[in-house]
Amino acid sequence: MTSLRRGRIRNVTRVLPLVVAGALALAPGLAAAAPVKGPDVASWQHPGGAGIDWFAVRAAGYQFAMVKATEGLNYVNPYFVQDGIGMRAAGVIRGAYHYADVRQSPEAQAAFFASTSFPVASGGLPPVLDLEQTYGLSPAAMIDWTRRYLNSVQAITGVQPIIYTYPNFWRTAMGNTTEFSNYPLWIADYNGGSAPGPLPGGWSHWTFWQYTDSGRIPGVTAAIDLNVYGGGLGDINRFANPLGS
Repeated sequence: MTSLRRGRIRNVTRVLPLVVAGALALAPGLAAAAPVKGPDVASWQHPGGAGIDWFAVRAAGYQFAMVKATEGLNYVNPYFVQDGIGMRAAGVIRGAYHYADVRQSPEAQAAFFASTSFPVASGGLPPVLDLEQTYGLSPAAMIDWTRRYLNSVQAITGVQPIIYTYPNFWRTAMGNTTEFSNYPLWIADYNGGSAPGPLPGGWSHWTFWQYTDSGRIPGVTAAIDLNVYGGGLGDINRFANPLGS
């Protein structure tokens, strides 16, 4: 996932798809022959306004995708609706994420994200909070902001959100708090191995693992983040539709 400003600080290790394909068999809850894989996309995956062929994505074996919906209080991904409709038509399980701007009200951002994403992503994966920048806030202030945002989104949607982060950010910017360890974790860790490294924040397992930001897949003309589902919450189709809608 990348912000509008592309401000992410990450482990720059690149993971070869062939190595990951063989190694994913070791990830918790995954069958060796059929890891549940999916990309996440934003406007960067539409260079020059190019569309994504979601039928080609699904035919290549990618079962889910996360799409950036909003950032802060003023940005909506201009391709969010287009991608959401395309994913639904192609049978790709849909997820939507909000890129946090902790300088602005968490409650207002929760409402902004929910009102934008619900018409497109309802019936899909739980809402995601993408937490990557502090804008100078202390760990205590970051924890308070995160708590308020998550509580607000869950109150609006009725679904427990997913937290996206990366290990160093959580250990430093969030003070390695264990307060949120009951939330599903989407961890970004480009370590070249068969699974993420030691998890931060008291999490004992991961729900999604983003293992590279330089993947190439059919149907998408730009480099793309790739992820795998950890399987710990059961069949992804049931996890994606917790309310049975």
